[in-house]
Amino acid sequence: MSDIVLQDLDNGLLTITMNRPDRRNALNPEMTQGLVAAARRAQEDHDVRAVLIKGAGGTFCVGGDVRSMAAGRAPLPFEAKRANLRRGMEVSRILHQMAKPVVAQLDGAAAGAGLSIALSCDLRVAASSVKITTAFAKVGFSGDYGGTYFLTKMLGSAKARELYLMSPVLSAQEALALGMVTKVVDDAAVETAARDLAMSLAQGPSITYGYIKTNINNAETMTLEACFDAESIHHTRCSDTDDHKEAAQAFVEKRKPVFKGQ
Repeated sequence: MSDIVLQDLDNGLLTITMNRPDRRNALNPEMTQGLVAAARRAQEDHDVRAVLIKGAGGTFCVGGDVRSMAAGRAPLPFEAKRANLRRGMEVSRILHQMAKPVVAQLDGAAAGAGLSIALSCDLRVAASSVKITTAFAKVGFSGDYGGTYFLTKMLGSAKARELYLMSPVLSAQEALALGMVTKVVDDAAVETAARDLAMSLAQGPSITYGYIKTNINNAETMTLEACFDAESIHHTRCSDTDDHKEAAQAFVEKRKPVFKGQ
């Protein structure tokens, strides 16, 4: 487990922390490797029921480490550079597709690939002072880590074009109005708000959450009939879970259900 990407599992919630506060959690090869490893652990570890991803030192992630890019690296063939980038981008795919809910805590700044990673998550809790921007065009890049995909699906192609071509810096409230973040809280409350939300998901009906994510991901690519077929399978599977039976009993008894993720 790398010191540059921290992992903490507590009551079913895996907290993944990008830990380069001196560089505002800019992505370098070690961090991208650590993020992919943490995402795979979250996906595969049965003790993980939800994920919270955040940055250390009051900043989520400013994207790629432009300073190190400017310093230059040993030249690599196109194919090797492309393979390295694609390998790191897996963090966004895994977080988006995994059958567990993922919350991002956005404070300081979420820019470039950092924003892309945040957009891959299911929910985003933003501090009121956070700055959000695609940033890529300003440094001569077209975009990576799935940001163009997620923004186009989330906001439509017209708004995605605007945010990528013009790279405006959005406030938390502007991002909320667009639907890019789930909610905005005071800076001092963002850590607690994000953790409370993520922990509530970790204590929820985990099998059901997984099928909800699958249904929504299916809707991005599948036909209506195929989605209906999948929904009927998933809904029926959920009806057999202990959590559904507990929720039904709790409804009858007028109490709050206690879910076990089974």
